[in-house]
Parts: sequence; structure tokens; C-alpha cells
Amino acid sequence: MTASPHRAAHSSLDLLVNEYLAVLANERGASEHTLRAYQRELRGFAAYMTNSHVGEKAIHRIEHTHIRAFLGTLYERGLSKASAARALASIRSWFKWLARAGYLEKNVASLVSTPRLPKHLPRVPSIEQLNRAVDSVNTDAVSWPARDKAIVELLYGCGIRNAELTGLNLDDIHWANEAILVRGKGQKQRYVPLGETAAVALRVYIAERSARLAAIVGKVASSPALLLNLRMRGLNKPGGDARLTTRSVARIVKRIAILHGLSSDVHPHTLRHAFGTHLLEEGADLRAIQELLGHERLSTTQRYTQLSDAQLQRVYDDTHPRAK
Repeated sequence: MTASPHRAAHSSLDLLVNEYLAVLANERGASEHTLRAYQRELRGFAAYMTNSHVGEKAIHRIEHTHIRAFLGTLYERGLSKASAARALASIRSWFKWLARAGYLEKNVASLVSTPRLPKHLPRVPSIEQLNRAVDSVNTDAVSWPARDKAIVELLYGCGIRNAELTGLNLDDIHWANEAILVRGKGQKQRYVPLGETAAVALRVYIAERSARLAAIVGKVASSPALLLNLRMRGLNKPGGDARLTTRSVARIVKRIAILHGLSSDVHPHTLRHAFGTHLLEEGADLRAIQELLGHERLSTTQRYTQLSDAQLQRVYDDTHPRAK
């Protein structure tokens, strides 16, 4: 699409950021977390450009050297390479859209190299450690045992993200097919298998959930949300469904982990890492794991999984014709 200089000259950086955020929200179905991240990174870059280089806020005056200089200021503030890489990813995505929308003739952000990041394999508990923790969830460890048991069973047993978990509705549980309908990033949908132990935990929780809703005095209470907060906050508000938040899930998982001897840095995504890693350890195909996790690229799945040297040696010994 040919850029319109007149159009670009009369569109401030802030307005262009707002327009792109609207596209992410309305057309691409970005989550609230993603929108907050893009808003933070792009507004920071727009403010830097306005104060340092482009006083009249002309998008077409921005060069790739300006973007590199902005990344330099992030390092000066003590931010890590990972933080700078996230900022650059947001800026690149914005500039790609600006070029497609006709605000720019070329995407200068594509000329900026991504900071080289150290490769950190995710630390995950062993199969035995996680099974012991999940099986030991009890009243001493959690505020609503049946619900919190279902949470860890779904996170570890289905490999879903925290936001996918809290976004589940009752109707997303397809009991006949033993599957769960999950809405992933960009509102992309996939089905994941519902294992036997997760199904048992869900049935126990749903029975308690129904009883608690029925016990609310003076109102026939209902909610589409699968996971509800303990005090049913928000249920009486217009459009409220008392849905559990991702922050609450993180607190619940951390508390269970600590009380059962796991690392204090365990969080919901740790269970997702463990899901992929343990499947791979037990011989699952990497592409099958990719489908279960909802990854677009196989390279993403590879980062979520890890094999020890001993495991790699065993795979080689068992499968390569020259190893025998």
C-alpha cells in the first residue's frame, strides 16, 4: 500500500499508538495482558521520540538509528536484554502495521537487530515431585480445596496457560468427548484432552460450586465462569460472573508449591513447562506437544521443553541405528 505523506504528517505518535492498540483489541483479539504490554512499550517509545528526536511527532521522520538509540536508553536504565527485546518486538509489530496501513513507505524497525539473549531452560519439577504435590492438595494448603485441586490438575494435566484457564466457562467442558475447548492467544481455539484425574477433580469442584451458588441468600445465582473466586465477588454486579483472576491463580499455585516442598518460584506457567517437558520425557512426539500447547511454531515448543544429557543419550541409544 502506498503511504500518504499528508495522512502521516497529521497523525501524532500517540494517536497512531491508540489506533494500533484498537486493532490489536478489536481485530486480533489480543488479551488484556498483551494490550497492557504493548501500550507500555509503545507509549514509552513515543514519549522518547517526542522529547528527543521528533518534536512535531512525525512518524515518517523516525529512522532505525532512533530505535537503536531508544534501546540504548533502556540499557542505561538498567533494563535487561530480555526487556529490551520485548520493547523492540512491540515497536517492530507497530511499524509493520504502520507500513501496511499506509502511514509509512517502509518498515525501518526491521533493520534493528534483536538483542542476543542468553538461553535459559525453564526449571521444572520432576514428574514425581509434581505428582506428589498435586495428590497432596488438602485443606491445610488451600482456601477452597476442591477448586484449587482442579486448578493444578488442569494446569499440569492439560498444559494450558493461566489466562486460558481463567477464561474457561462451564460449557467449554465437553464431557462426552473427554476434551476441553480452550481459547488461546488471538482467540484461537483448540481442544485439549481431559485426563481422568482432572475430570474427577472437576466433577468434585463443580458439585461444590453449584452448592455454593445455590446457598447465596435472596438470589438465584449463576455464572458462566468455570472457576469462581472464594467470596463470589462481583457476582451481584451487572455483567459480573465472580470469575477467578490470573493473579489469584498465581497465588494459589505458589502457596501449594511452597507447602509441598517445591521451589518458591513455581508459578502457573511452570506447570505448563512441566506438561511439555514430561510428555517429551515419556516419548511424546514434539509436534503433538506443539498442538497440545497451542504453539504456532515448533521452535516455541522446543524452548518449552528440555531434555537432560542422560535423556538425550538414552534416546540416541534406543533409536539411532549406529548406536547399537
